[in-house]
Amino acid sequence: MITLTEENYIKAIYHLGKYGVNNVSTNAIAKEMETKASSVTDMVKKLSEKRYVDYKKYQGVTLTEKGKEIAINIVRKHRLWEVFLVEKLNFSWDEVHEVAEQLEHIKSKKLISQLDAFLEFPTYDPHGDPIPDKMGNIKKIDKILLSEAKIGNDCICVGVQDSSSDFLKYLDKNDIALGTELKVCHREPFDNSITIKIKTKELIISNMIANNLFVKVS
Repeated sequence: MITLTEENYIKAIYHLGKYGVNNVSTNAIAKEMETKASSVTDMVKKLSEKRYVDYKKYQGVTLTEKGKEIAINIVRKHRLWEVFLVEKLNFSWDEVHEVAEQLEHIKSKKLISQLDAFLEFPTYDPHGDPIPDKMGNIKKIDKILLSEAKIGNDCICVGVQDSSSDFLKYLDKNDIALGTELKVCHREPFDNSITIKIKTKELIISNMIANNLFVKVS
């Protein structure tokens, strides 16, 4: 029986390893989990014994196929619950992450299957992240960071890199949400800040903001 803590470690390794593909250092896991590297090493050894991860000292950690399956299932549940909270319970997109962190550990396959059907099989969560289907398939979207867009590009906001409450509140304050259409007007050479136009309003955003906003060039 897998524990809640083990699930959290597996999910962290999945995200840090770019969907479980790359080796992840124990130091990176410790930082993500806000714990000591020695504690991570102990947990990784346990996960390795259960064949959820492959671990080689000084080379890092990767998920096994068994581990990836668990991670994708956790991500699927998390993102479905986020959709439910926003669409059915009127949570804002900056409120849902912490609640979904708790709900993602529910084990009932029937509940998640019926939740998916109730929501009419959504493919993206409120932050623009793809939701794996029940077979673990993830729909890809053609997107780039706003910082990579060219001057004159017409873009549509399709996701965020940073889903922290502070960042999402900043976007709300400036009327930027999923589906928002914008035009890249100017890039300042000094600090790479970008001037964008949303409808008739111009807005100067920092390079940090542009590096955390995904867009699709239309």
